[in-house]
Amino acid sequence: MNTNRPRIKVPTEPLDVVVDLISVTIYIVLIVYTAINYGELSNIIPIHFNAAGEADGFGDKTYVWLLPAIGIVTFILLFVLNKFPHIHNYMVNITEDNALKNYRFSTRIVRFTNVFVAILFAFIQYTMVEQGKGNDVGFGSWFTYSIIGVSLILPLFILIYQQKINNK
Repeated sequence: MNTNRPRIKVPTEPLDVVVDLISVTIYIVLIVYTAINYGELSNIIPIHFNAAGEADGFGDKTYVWLLPAIGIVTFILLFVLNKFPHIHNYMVNITEDNALKNYRFSTRIVRFTNVFVAILFAFIQYTMVEQGKGNDVGFGSWFTYSIIGVSLILPLFILIYQQKINNK
């Protein structure tokens, strides 16, 4: 880790606040939805899904709280990480001249990652709860392929955009 990077505060812009609020809102809705439906769950619910989106692991209904808990801890850790952009990984040398634009871009990546994780967890949680209530809701193989696709395309976008902002 390069400890000689400039330590500057990245000003929060309206987009940053909105993206963080979207993540928080998703987790609040996730918890409320789970609490409202908890009494209707069978004692054994699906807790793992295979690549085709079919339930292949089952457990006690208290496991339904695990995903929201992991999501909230992940959100908090990434939120705190964003307070220290000088420790993020960069593919360019960070100087006083390019620090702000690289730090802002890096913190935005982390914020959007938080939203992506929240949406992902909410979708999986919805499926777990609905199947736990006996409803035939599955997400199919498209879900797995979508996650793989996004995981491959986004790093390419990030690489290209980071090169673009550093060539200006």
